[in-house]
Amino acid sequence: MALWRGSAYAGFLALAVGCVFLLEPELPGSALRSLWSSLGLGPAPGLPGPASPEGRLAAAWDALIVRPARRWRRVAVGVNACVDVVLSGVKLLQALGLSPGNGKDHAILHSRNDLEEAFVHFMEKGAAAERFFSDKEAFHDIARIASEFPGAQHYVGGNAALMGQKFAASSDLKVLLCGPVGPKLHELLDDNVFVPPESLQKEDEFHLILEYQTGEEWDQLKAPHANRFIFSHDLSNGAMNMLEVFVSSLEEFQPDLVVLSGLHMMEGQSKELQKKRLLEVVTSISDIPTGVPIHLELASMTNRELMSSIVHQVFPAVTSLGLNEQELLFLSQSASGPHSSLSSWSGVPDVGMVSDILFWILKEHGRTQSRASDLTRIHFHTLVYHILATVDGHWDNQLAAVAAGARVAGTQACATETIDASRVSLQAPREFTTSHSEAGSRIILDPNEPVVEWHREGISFHFTPVLVCKDPVRTVGLGDAISAEGLFYSEAYPH
Repeated sequence: MALWRGSAYAGFLALAVGCVFLLEPELPGSALRSLWSSLGLGPAPGLPGPASPEGRLAAAWDALIVRPARRWRRVAVGVNACVDVVLSGVKLLQALGLSPGNGKDHAILHSRNDLEEAFVHFMEKGAAAERFFSDKEAFHDIARIASEFPGAQHYVGGNAALMGQKFAASSDLKVLLCGPVGPKLHELLDDNVFVPPESLQKEDEFHLILEYQTGEEWDQLKAPHANRFIFSHDLSNGAMNMLEVFVSSLEEFQPDLVVLSGLHMMEGQSKELQKKRLLEVVTSISDIPTGVPIHLELASMTNRELMSSIVHQVFPAVTSLGLNEQELLFLSQSASGPHSSLSSWSGVPDVGMVSDILFWILKEHGRTQSRASDLTRIHFHTLVYHILATVDGHWDNQLAAVAAGARVAGTQACATETIDASRVSLQAPREFTTSHSEAGSRIILDPNEPVVEWHREGISFHFTPVLVCKDPVRTVGLGDAISAEGLFYSEAYPH
């Protein structure tokens, strides 16, 4: 009888603890295993929870992402701002009477035919691009058709305005935005974004965002990835008209972080004006008080001479950079950096090659003991992974920062508050080498420890995969949201 009672008691306990496993999956796994083993019930059953690699990775991010000890209070962003008109690229081009021919890139678009060729060129690669449309009347005709097109949506646009919007989502941050702000844009901006009166203008600058989805077809053309093609006839942003207003506003606003973007818009200007404006940019940046970090957000460019000038003149004056794989390779090609013989990335950008270029930028153009450069941080993002590279001794909380940037890529693309593991996929390389120009380490990715760190000659690298949205709601502004989120979680050591 006693033996029967003991067996029944053990069975009852096993059933009870089993129910705890099933009904309380949020309890830490270690606590459940400890309870099971302390009762002498044999090996613990498999724990419930986020079993998929995506679910485990998202949970690991959540545990890693913490706010820094010293936080930004006032952020100033400038100088490009516009209204984005977002619609289906294929449907707009069909409405314009165009059909897909052979794709061909154009540094500057002069006609509807140029637009069609450039759109096809990038859609078949699934790559993002931005171009200037030179014909004012032709652009305004296309913009009118696009703006009135069924399903066309109007959003805040321009890197500065988009990053300002992202920062403004945090109620404890004060945000200043300087850029050409027309009535429609002013209406779209978050109430938390302050625009100085000198930045307001009577008409909006419109940028047309032609989106396409993964696998979308247009006759024989098929997009390998969801992405967008952007074009505009934007003279205010192209001349960086608000630069002086931006810098003059900083004295009163007293920011502890400055974010600058819009240099790529100068591609539509003459060479003489580009040179003159770039010198004025550097002079203006030098007027910003020492000790205030300056982040420069890059964007799609085609002018190698302008990019080379930015690398040599502007990089030493800024503290931090944000850029994607297209901009990184173009930068290396323009300034004779590593792997510059590559004409384009083949599929997912090789982690070791990306790492080599980031290392070269910081070693050749960043702060060293012998060089008076302020550049100490680069936030690189591509579709399936991100890397944050920093010169040691200048930044803290970068593990959380790179994870936060990757997390927001998944939530914003899917338009969800948190990562929904069923709507995203882990597409990053499971194994990679950290360098090709020297003997790099071999890394095997573990979703339970999603941020990988390595070091090279005084520079630290933090890598994390992205959980890619399977059916993205909107791709525009992802890079700006990633960079803003990474900065939000970063801490710059005071100097």
